[in-house]
Amino acid sequence: MLEVTNLRAGYGAINVLWDVSLKVGHGQLTTIIGPNGAGKTTLLRAIMGLLPIAQGQVSLDGRVLNGMPTWEMSQVSMAMIPEGRMIFRAMSIEENLIIGAFAPQHRARVKDNLERAYVMFPRLRERRRQLAGSLSGGEAQMLAMARGLMSEPKLLIIDEPSLGLAPVVVNELFEILTRLRQEGRTIVLVEQNTERAVGVADHVYLMQSGKVILSQTAAEVDLDHLHDLYFAR
Repeated sequence: MLEVTNLRAGYGAINVLWDVSLKVGHGQLTTIIGPNGAGKTTLLRAIMGLLPIAQGQVSLDGRVLNGMPTWEMSQVSMAMIPEGRMIFRAMSIEENLIIGAFAPQHRARVKDNLERAYVMFPRLRERRRQLAGSLSGGEAQMLAMARGLMSEPKLLIIDEPSLGLAPVVVNELFEILTRLRQEGRTIVLVEQNTERAVGVADHVYLMQSGKVILSQTAAEVDLDHLHDLYFAR
């Protein structure tokens, strides 16, 4: 479904990604792990058109995405849930969700998708008229995820969803990821909680210093070996 080939990208004169290649199969949850500074978020930004690609190619279902503006990614049915939630704090929960279906092709199904969001995240229904800025960190992450699902993306990219959350909320979050995977969603997950990430994944990529240094099915992953590579031991 998603294919990244020999990708190089970075920030101005600073190159971060070095010939990164990966594949994401339809209906699979692919997790990308690695230490801080490994290039994980840079990779997601390059895929989503937030950073220019210096070399290589990103394609979705055979369509090359190089040079496509970020605001057009919803037209190819991609959505990203960014690190740090990035919700609209001065807007209500329901207004935040509706923004997720702002593109014209998604507006006809707003009511149906709102109902789906409220079924999956019941706390959002209870507080739908509240300002998003009043939510806890865990609730804000649930809102960010629900907003990403409002456009019914074929490919959902999630960056560090458990960052800064209490363990009980992390458990709830990974239950939702498991449910989405069981529904057949195609998901790219960047996550630093290696054990939990591998536990929900179909395929695992480990990045180090802007390169992919391990690619295995989740069933093949040896966590001790993975951690040795992760910490460069």
